[in-house]
Amino acid sequence: MDLLTFARGPALQAAFTIFLIGTFWRLLGVLLLRRKLDHSEPRQPALAGAFKGQIAHLWPYQPFASRVMASYLLGYAFHIGLVVVIFFYLPHILFIQDLFGVSWPALPHAVVNAVGGITLMALVALLVKRLMNPVTRLISNFDDYFTWFVTVTPLVTGMLAVAQVGARYETLLALHLLSVALLLIWFPFGKLMHAFFFVAARATTGMIFERRGTHS
Repeated sequence: MDLLTFARGPALQAAFTIFLIGTFWRLLGVLLLRRKLDHSEPRQPALAGAFKGQIAHLWPYQPFASRVMASYLLGYAFHIGLVVVIFFYLPHILFIQDLFGVSWPALPHAVVNAVGGITLMALVALLVKRLMNPVTRLISNFDDYFTWFVTVTPLVTGMLAVAQVGARYETLLALHLLSVALLLIWFPFGKLMHAFFFVAARATTGMIFERRGTHS
């Protein structure tokens, strides 16, 4: 079995299995957490706070905006960029179609390639900011850096495969698929799980604040 066959077959199959089981386990663990009852009288209906919690955190809190605005913009750049690259690049759409039988129009190759470059630059800039800031450097751990690595690697290997730079196309494609497999395996166990948790976390915080009559 050559490297590409292994990457396309057993590696991705095992990675998807670990991703699904791990993600289900993490979500189940959160759902089964014991919750402390709040017996205080609510000042305002809490449910509206769930929606407010989503909106409030879309943009930085005004007193801190000048300090964190760059991080917000870079964060939006790479999150939106990843969505575009993953879901609007034709080979990815065809891959999803093979798995689930659904498809949608793709963006032009040049557009996706440009977005991929911007996404990569945003991720590198965020890493540099983390390393240059003494506070974020102090509180960063293995999870932060390895999560960055497994996010960047599929992007880099995919761009190299498209450009056919550095090795044979088949080898680059195999490395790209193996990097995707690594990302899927790590996903349930690292900070990538915020993709599932952030909505619930913001909603919960918003509801607590609303119940107490404070701002999110």
